[in-house]
Amino acid sequence: MTSVAGAQVSSAFNNNRQRSMAQRWELDTLTSAGTFVFTPYKPIYILPFRWSSQPNDRPYSGNPSEGYVIPEGQDFNNIEAKFQISFKVKILQTIFGRYGDLWVAYTQKSHWQVYTSSLSRPFRETNYEPEVILNFATNLKMFGFTNRMTGVSFNHQSNGRPMPLSRSWNRIIFHAGFTKNNWQVYLRPWIRLPDDAKGDDNPDIVDRIGRGDVTVTYSMGRSDLSFIGSSNFSFNRHFSGYAEAAWSYRLFGNLKAYLQLTHGYGETLIDYNNRQTTIGLGVSLIEWN
Repeated sequence: MTSVAGAQVSSAFNNNRQRSMAQRWELDTLTSAGTFVFTPYKPIYILPFRWSSQPNDRPYSGNPSEGYVIPEGQDFNNIEAKFQISFKVKILQTIFGRYGDLWVAYTQKSHWQVYTSSLSRPFRETNYEPEVILNFATNLKMFGFTNRMTGVSFNHQSNGRPMPLSRSWNRIIFHAGFTKNNWQVYLRPWIRLPDDAKGDDNPDIVDRIGRGDVTVTYSMGRSDLSFIGSSNFSFNRHFSGYAEAAWSYRLFGNLKAYLQLTHGYGETLIDYNNRQTTIGLGVSLIEWN
């Protein structure tokens, strides 16, 4: 049994070359791998070099309570390492007759001050993001695209740190996926679940990071392009959000060169109210496509 399960995990991850949305989310009987098989979710990458225009040396929270006041900052390096792992597992399928799959997913993103020997090379920030996702296959034509999936998820994200550096939030996220030729588009509006006002780590997080995001990907031969953008939908002087663009180029096998650019608020939870521009260079193993 172990060898069969290992082969399923290996096959799901190693046969990732330009996987369609239908393959990634098993939207028809031809693409279904069954339940309890580890499959890719978000990109998996390692950036040994990531530069920031504004390292968050003294994080602060929008919560005015004394417990969130940081007495002094750290002298962080502009250059650090960054990596992300992400996977999902389908635990139930066709739960409403012929429709509906239930997935659990996990994403972890870490920022490592590996070049800062004066601080003993600490992990500056790690975000943990478990998720429960209910997904439905669809086949609707809209504006030249095909809506291939819709659904809803419960999402928790936190950095697992004590006060005053604790950051977390819970969301109900609605999603819809669209395809057209080599294009894939994911739309995700969300509702933040309320926290206790006194113990809210980041009461103004949606005003900075946003109330939804869009992910757009395009595949062309050995290269993949992706863009993620979020917005608070305040189209005035209070407009805010986050943008991330990435380019990957297949080197050999599943190994790809990877370039990532970001700008705005919320690259990590501790940076939810720190606006910065970053550039990262490294390798990736899994992409959106």
